[in-house]
Amino acid sequence: MKILLACAGGMSTGMLVQKMKSYAEKNQLIAEIAAYGLSDLEEYVAGCDLILLGPQVGYQEDEVRQKFPQIPVAIIDMFDYSMMNGAKVMQEAVTTITMK
Repeated sequence: MKILLACAGGMSTGMLVQKMKSYAEKNQLIAEIAAYGLSDLEEYVAGCDLILLGPQVGYQEDEVRQKFPQIPVAIIDMFDYSMMNGAKVMQEAVTTITMK
């Protein structure tokens, strides 16, 4: 599965990606996970299964959904984001992908 996290360009999203990758490896999930600035998504979205928006850019959810209607879009829970809870974010991502 391919998961893209979109943010305003902050380093914290990159840290969350590392925690998500760690969870995926421990649970034998094959996942490509990366973080990009919201303005760069179009360059990396090919083959993407899910776009996760950081809470700081969640207000742009409708715009992202319109731009990429074939890809599910979700906003990362603010608490999970602030606690860098990669396991929870990854579990919710897998659930969202399997429901599409």
